[in-house]
Amino acid sequence: MPFASCRRFSTISVTRHNPPPPSSSSSSCSPSPNSSYSAFSSHRPGRYSNFITFSGLKGIWKHHSLKAQAMSTTQGDLSSSTAMINLEDKPDHLLVLVHGIMGSPSDWTYCEAELKRRLGKKFLIYASSCNMYAKTFTGIDGAGRRLADEVTEVVKKADSLTKISFLSHSLGGLIARYAIAVLYTPNVDTYTNSEPSSPSNGGLIAGLEAINFITLATPHLGVRGKKQKIAPPIAPIFTGQTGSQLFLTDGEADKPPLLLRMASDCDEGKFLSALGAFRCRFLYANVSYDHMVGWRTSSIRREEELVKPTDGSLDGYEHIVNVEYCPPVLSESPNFPSEAAEAKEAAQNDPSTQNTVEYHEIMEDEMIRGLQRLGWTKVDVSFHSVLWPFFAHYNIQVKNERFHNAGAGVVAHVADTIKQQDSSPCIGVN
Repeated sequence: MPFASCRRFSTISVTRHNPPPPSSSSSSCSPSPNSSYSAFSSHRPGRYSNFITFSGLKGIWKHHSLKAQAMSTTQGDLSSSTAMINLEDKPDHLLVLVHGIMGSPSDWTYCEAELKRRLGKKFLIYASSCNMYAKTFTGIDGAGRRLADEVTEVVKKADSLTKISFLSHSLGGLIARYAIAVLYTPNVDTYTNSEPSSPSNGGLIAGLEAINFITLATPHLGVRGKKQKIAPPIAPIFTGQTGSQLFLTDGEADKPPLLLRMASDCDEGKFLSALGAFRCRFLYANVSYDHMVGWRTSSIRREEELVKPTDGSLDGYEHIVNVEYCPPVLSESPNFPSEAAEAKEAAQNDPSTQNTVEYHEIMEDEMIRGLQRLGWTKVDVSFHSVLWPFFAHYNIQVKNERFHNAGAGVVAHVADTIKQQDSSPCIGVN
């Protein structure tokens, strides 16, 4: 199985350069000779070749319609310039914040305030409230559909929007991945009924141009596997339908689990194409002390790809210890072989350590194979030097400013990343 060569960065600058083209010929991650902040971008060929006629068309027409209305109703009036200024102040970029298990919009209090301060008025920052507390136990699919409905209503009410991004913590990242598949509209110029050779084929999310998809400590590969166990006191909170989906034991034994289906395009949804519609995808992962979501699952890596980061943080971003862009790897879609069905049945009926590890190893490799068909920027975070490193899962989000303020540098990095990508040109992105 060939692996993508990953480019590593140790510092950040605001100068934008053309990033190196994706390559899948290397078998390991290699250090990058440069450290430009612009290399955070994920790139795909032809992504915006038909931008004017397709991407963001709905939002663009709405925006021009509002301008025309403002001009016609104020023509000959001394207040016309004021009306135009007010129109230009309206936000055009929707940033959706999605909380994790047993969470609520209040989890984003610090992060939301920082994002508003750093990003300005052109962003409409919306903290989702449709899956609060116990609703997170009702299943990733059900929560994803509720989130999709909520985002649709927000977009309807804010008719100046042309762009959309998602920032999700923990389980919220999986809920957001399901939701964007519901909200996805393919590029009619390039999409066919058969699965595209590359999932990065464009498209809209909720009728808007998709910019950033960012997750913080999200269990993309589930919550158990070889050398990635759940601490006994934590395991009971993963209950209900959501719990079985995270442990990959949902559904009939001969049917693939939800998280495997979400690593490809299938009848249930165009999950990979929806992710591919975003200009950039970022994975923030705790390298240690996160006893709810391990480093490997949150960064979509195999065991041999986990390399201990060097000491020290990126300039200006405390506890960000490593950034690397991994370009897409061309491969077949993941599948659910017969041995996986047998392993799943054993894990369901006799959930011993041996049975569970064997099943998760099979599923994990298939999920990685599917998700690595897209390019990802992987940001490693380490709180090993803080007073309470065991709060890593919540530090990365700054869930509570008093107890989890060690993650302030991570939030600053997220905000600057979003701002950088928002100002990037849409045409010519590879």
